[in-house]
Amino acid sequence: MDEESRITREGIRIHIPEDFAGMRKAGALASQILDQVGPMVEPGTTTGALDDFIRSRIEEAGATSATIGYRGYQHASCISVNHVVCHGIPGDKLLRDGDILNIDVTVIVDGWYGDTSRMYVAGRPSIKAQRLIQVTHDSLMKGIEAVRPGATFGDIGHAIQDYAEGHRMSVVRDFCGHGLGRVFHAPPNVLHFGRSGKGPVLEEGMFFTIEPMINLGRPETKVLADDWTAVTRDKSLSAQFEHSIGVTASGFEIFTPSDRFFPTLD
Repeated sequence: MDEESRITREGIRIHIPEDFAGMRKAGALASQILDQVGPMVEPGTTTGALDDFIRSRIEEAGATSATIGYRGYQHASCISVNHVVCHGIPGDKLLRDGDILNIDVTVIVDGWYGDTSRMYVAGRPSIKAQRLIQVTHDSLMKGIEAVRPGATFGDIGHAIQDYAEGHRMSVVRDFCGHGLGRVFHAPPNVLHFGRSGKGPVLEEGMFFTIEPMINLGRPETKVLADDWTAVTRDKSLSAQFEHSIGVTASGFEIFTPSDRFFPTLD
């Protein structure tokens, strides 16, 4: 009898080994698209032009955008600039020298969802912005390093919170990571703060995103009148990185890897 996926009592799907291949393929495309859009991020470019490019690359790959039509959203990416925490809507906004931005892309390939986001810089960032980006990236990696069977989701959140707050930055509480696979969003909610040993226990075959949003100022956010764009209440800079992760027998697999994941400055 073939092995089948199952659902834990917390509603988290446990995938079978064969499912990892589908997630690798979807994750690779999402990550590749973010690699390709990088050279376009420069002062004078509009966020709408970046989104148009992303949409065209998804179509050329024969894949589907998970965000176009999702709850009425009409774009192939979310692009969040400076004090926008997440869900920034692409449009006519011109990037300026020193702007930092998160680009978030989710694609569907053969029914599997690949979801990733990363930071970019238009021109040269301020020292504070550069430090924020570094700490946010490292916070994500601290969270990923906590992933292994027998650990808890609280271990992930604690690792991120401890690192970010240790650098005198704050972790956004209003948004979190999520389960995914053949659906866009599913249990569990992956909090980026918490206590070690708390929350559901990780098992081999769980798929989810880890996507901490870190602020230079306070953690509070508000959603603008468009019902999508979330910004920092104190207008401080915010940054985010996101990977899609699978729990393996010995630890984790990153489905959305890239050697260009972290922005480098010439």
